[in-house]
Amino acid sequence: MKTKRMTRGGFWGTVIPPVAIVLVLLVGWELAVTLTGMRPQVLPAPSRVFVEGFERADIIWGHTLATLQVTLIGFAFSLIVAWAIAIAIDFSGVLRRGLMPLLVASQTIPIIAIAPLMIIWFGFGLLPKILVVALVTFFPIVVGLIEGFNKADRETSNLLRSMGAGRWKEFVYVRLPSAMPSFFTALRISITYAVVGAIFAEYVGAQQGLGIFMSTQKNAFRTDLVLAAVAVTAVLSISLYLLTFLIERVVIPWSFKERKARGAR
Repeated sequence: MKTKRMTRGGFWGTVIPPVAIVLVLLVGWELAVTLTGMRPQVLPAPSRVFVEGFERADIIWGHTLATLQVTLIGFAFSLIVAWAIAIAIDFSGVLRRGLMPLLVASQTIPIIAIAPLMIIWFGFGLLPKILVVALVTFFPIVVGLIEGFNKADRETSNLLRSMGAGRWKEFVYVRLPSAMPSFFTALRISITYAVVGAIFAEYVGAQQGLGIFMSTQKNAFRTDLVLAAVAVTAVLSISLYLLTFLIERVVIPWSFKERKARGAR
């Protein structure tokens, strides 16, 4: 009973402070716009953003679905590539020495330079946006998996090998489970990048999506609708971020229980 109370207190202690800060900022924003008479084309009040966004909720929702599609497909492709690279590096020291510098170098290329090239090479369809999302998100997952594989208990690995287990069985029974907590940590980082990458790809060139919606409204000086789309983007990112905790609880419940126990102490 005591642990249950502490866990609930921890939950509300985590949720209430950021919500309170956001509410204070919104109230301050509303008062500042009202008292200064700021033009809505420059900085609309939060109430105006909410009202205008609500009136066009069906339009924004359609663009949100398009962005979500790009995000999920691109992120799924990123996961496949990241897992393949990480497993290959874990099995081969030569690939580790050869690929790791290239992976690090790939992150020095600004996405603002790559996205327009993807549009030029592959057109305005779904493929260039998927590739942009994958390029933005795969690196943290690869690094998280590699570090997780390296955390495997050496004594357990040596015991399995002494019993005749091969490299693949060692990987499945020891290295893979040890990598899962690090993987989900990297997953949470990457999923927020995925939404940003999808919107940026749409901003460069698309027919539908939150990125193109923001670009269109910006050109029409509808700052209120741009901010409404930004708010939807934030909600989408947070929702996907929280979803990773649910997936983690299902896939590796032991890690979730350990973290929950640490939080209750």
